[in-house]
Amino acid sequence: MDEDVFFFFRDNQAALPLYEAFEEKVFSEVEDVRVKVQASQISFYNRHMFSCVSFLRVRRRKELPDPYVVVTFGLGRRLSSSRIAAAVEPYPGRWTHHVVVSRVEEMDDELMGWIREAAVFSSLK
Repeated sequence: MDEDVFFFFRDNQAALPLYEAFEEKVFSEVEDVRVKVQASQISFYNRHMFSCVSFLRVRRRKELPDPYVVVTFGLGRRLSSSRIAAAVEPYPGRWTHHVVVSRVEEMDDELMGWIREAAVFSSLK
């Protein structure tokens, strides 16, 4: 684990296992992944960014579990799922989806299927 990642989670250490589970799954399911730790998010790239982990407030603070992370990814279509906390279309034909994750078990086949799809979508741009 990179020291920048530890620094990113300095104020939210309880959420670090969520990130570690996500990172492990991404590296096992997506090829040629690069990670960039920034002040507000940890981004996952192939040719372009396809996903990130952050503490984005996609709900009111009192509605967010403790701990949590927000997994964000871009697709060429809008998903219809109760797991999607927010979806926006910043560009025509590109939908950004935000999923609040509060348990390692939520890093499941459905979420990782969306992440794999996002990686393919990103690599084709």
